[in-house]
Amino acid sequence: MSEQTRRYRDGPGYDHPWFDWPPSQVPTVWPGGARLAVMPLIHVEHFELDPDPDAFADPRFAGALGSYRPDYNNFTRRLYGLRVGVWRLFDILKAHGLRATVALGAAAAEECPQVIERALRDGHGIAAHGTVANRMITERMSEEEERAFIAESTTRLEACLGRRVRGWVGQDHGESSRTPGLLAQAGLDHVIDWPNDERPVQMHTEPPIVSIPAHTEWDDGELFAVRKVDAWRYPDLIADAAEYLHGEGGRMMTLGIHAWIFGQPHRSRHLDAALGRLLELDGIWNATSDEIADHAFGNPATGA
Repeated sequence: MSEQTRRYRDGPGYDHPWFDWPPSQVPTVWPGGARLAVMPLIHVEHFELDPDPDAFADPRFAGALGSYRPDYNNFTRRLYGLRVGVWRLFDILKAHGLRATVALGAAAAEECPQVIERALRDGHGIAAHGTVANRMITERMSEEEERAFIAESTTRLEACLGRRVRGWVGQDHGESSRTPGLLAQAGLDHVIDWPNDERPVQMHTEPPIVSIPAHTEWDDGELFAVRKVDAWRYPDLIADAAEYLHGEGGRMMTLGIHAWIFGQPHRSRHLDAALGRLLELDGIWNATSDEIADHAFGNPATGA
């Protein structure tokens, strides 16, 4: 029996050491007594045309005609996100008065510094997002390789941004069994990869970091590219979830939005409609990941 299996069978509810079990039942209290926290999360990525053969990419996002070398199909779809899609998303968010967190890959930041300029001008937050879209963190990496990858990603983004970032969003939310600890050691204070809660939770790392939930149930890549959900259903899905969580209170929604997916015009109109319905609710706290992490660190007993 593997050590992981033994921990899962005989341990306190988890096969890893990062979270308390059972989770805290103390209600979360958002600033101003808000009922629901909302964080749009825009993924802005550059797809490497001819990646290293050892690089690992999420196989669920292969091109409609397959993946080849050079993979112009996937390369140009991601490039659409930088050339067209992200600007459409920025306009939609601005029209609704919403701020997002931009998960920005290092190569995309270098390729298109105008994304940083627009994001900062509109008040969005920025989190590190690896290097390129077809290089995920996986258990295949050694600890030294993963540590170096995290350092490269944050250092290259810092050079574009002019300051260090605090948050991390793994490419396609990929992690190894070591990732939270390595992120903490690298000086990051929150990660947006785990879809296991509806509020931020402090992780058992040294120093501590906050896990802000990555709600893949509402992520456009998961919905449209993987599950083949029709885009017109999105406003109802988001409204149903928001109304339910708003009724419970003390919850949050992370809305995963990819520039190359929701930036497409036949989908953008449904994102616009969903945000409009969400904002019909009173007591919404729209926050960036940095703000949510600050709140979580200030209220450790509640998990947020």
